[in-house]
Amino acid sequence: MVFVRSADVADEKFLWAMLFEASHARDRGVVSPEQLMDQPNLARYVRGWGATGDLGMVGGTDGVLLGAAWLRRFTAENAAFGYIDADTPELAIGVAPDSRGTGLGTALMNALLDAAREQYEAVSLSVRLENPARRLYQRLGFVDVPGSEIVNPAGTTSVTMLLRFR
Repeated sequence: MVFVRSADVADEKFLWAMLFEASHARDRGVVSPEQLMDQPNLARYVRGWGATGDLGMVGGTDGVLLGAAWLRRFTAENAAFGYIDADTPELAIGVAPDSRGTGLGTALMNALLDAAREQYEAVSLSVRLENPARRLYQRLGFVDVPGSEIVNPAGTTSVTMLLRFR
């Protein structure tokens, strides 16, 4: 049975593991979540988790954590990949490889977006065009931000997507 709960400060280590999955770090030769700590463009998504405005959900099955969805706000000076503005938090989601396609990602996203609606006007994210999760984001109401496509160093193309609540 799938469970989802709010993420707290004690979940930071698990968020690093899920950032490793979310960022496709293996594709770039990164072999462990700990190596992400030395990559500022990725570390900003987790380092110091629990700051004002941070919101997240973790979940899994049979009491084992297998996925997380979380969001944080960034500034123009510290803009992340899917940055829109300082008032729009950016969402990240990671699910253990063996748990993809089980509904866990959808459960995490639904719980996080329900909580985010109470605090924010909108939520953004960055996703590779070929990522199968993009279909989930579209089903949930995310739309591509015009002109946001970027070609990553690995040669893949990512786009920023936005979900407006109001």
